Amino acid sequence: MKDLKQDYKTIMDDNFPKEMTISFGEQKLIYQKKTWKIKEKDTLIEKGLRYGENPGQPAAMYQLINGNLVLGECHFIEAGNSLVSQIDEEMMLQFGKHPGKTNLTDIDNALNILKFIMDKPAAVIVKHNNPCGVALGQKIAIAFNKAYQADRIAAFGGCAALNRPLDKETAELIAEQYLEVVVAPEYLPGTIEILKKRKNLRIVQIKKIESLQKFTTPPFLDFKSLIDGGLIVQQSPINKIKTKNDLILAASEYKGEKYKIERTPSNEEYDDLLFGWFVEQGVTSNSVIYVKDGVTVGIGTGEQDRVGVAEIAIYKAYTKYADLLCFNKFKKSYKELQLEAKTDNKKKESLLEIDQATKEAKGGLVGARAVSDAFFPFRDGVDVIINQGISAIIQPGGSLRDFESIMACNEASPQVSMVYTGQRCFKH
Repeated sequence: MKDLKQDYKTIMDDNFPKEMTISFGEQKLIYQKKTWKIKEKDTLIEKGLRYGENPGQPAAMYQLINGNLVLGECHFIEAGNSLVSQIDEEMMLQFGKHPGKTNLTDIDNALNILKFIMDKPAAVIVKHNNPCGVALGQKIAIAFNKAYQADRIAAFGGCAALNRPLDKETAELIAEQYLEVVVAPEYLPGTIEILKKRKNLRIVQIKKIESLQKFTTPPFLDFKSLIDGGLIVQQSPINKIKTKNDLILAASEYKGEKYKIERTPSNEEYDDLLFGWFVEQGVTSNSVIYVKDGVTVGIGTGEQDRVGVAEIAIYKAYTKYADLLCFNKFKKSYKELQLEAKTDNKKKESLLEIDQATKEAKGGLVGARAVSDAFFPFRDGVDVIINQGISAIIQPGGSLRDFESIMACNEASPQVSMVYTGQRCFKH
């Protein structure tokens, strides 16, 4: 049998061309392949990506170096604004393992979320191109710690992106964990030495993170490849929601009868609804997520039905809450305690205490806010959410049965508020 461990260490041969040109009629976009000088058996060689999504899968990353594409009234992002595709040896403060495709796409999606939440110190931890935890904080160490604790299990081997200079306090927190990548706009004196305790950690500096907010506006060209070699080309989505003034209180009309939400969100709820909607821009659809006080509580991703993903996000909230309780009290994961409880009655009692505390707190969901990337076709998904003590919901609206969701919120005790964005944010 082939040694898969060796495959993970193997850097694929790079047969992709150094330059690539894409023509749109008379307009041309010119891309240059990104390579890095690395040591292989004490010899300095120049190589591109380690491999693609899987070992044995050749891949290359290209940076837009020339071209200004205009299609209709849409002006796409121009050359000279590169972020991840610009990463070179100077920005790789520690290479760790040679970068592969998933490391770079995780950085990219972390920045895709981070660009909407630049007003406060924020941290995003991404794994498999979906956020594990996202959090705001009074300082960057608090933001990172909250993001990590939101789902410390999924964060294992993830990519952490920060929107403020990384200080010693944050470096110590990161060095205690196993992460594949950390990226920040700046590393304060003494922090690199702390982080290098993790010799395989990729330490990346992207100074443009400081001005990341400007990347919320210009669209990029999005390619989707088909199995027959064909392409679907689309403009990247533009999030129209910036402030609470862009949101609409839920209202609907059905068979001549008008329905409207009866409770307006509080300022704190508006803050969380906006935060959740910004996080949603980086979550694979179909998705429902829960947020509370500027931290993700449960993230349900990539499901086929909206009720199912709402339930999965609840399940994840409960399991992550129980695991954190267990770790904080016993310094072990919930699964470890669960295994020990099979043969130890005292451990079984401890497990039951954790389960009871999690059930009473509803996995930390009481008073949280729910975010859905598309409308609810029926009220069943909303009912599932309301039953967990959620206080407010944000969703695009637009279902023929929106009135049912509004009724569910108005009938709840206490009443639940709901706002519409007027746009969905699918990410496939």
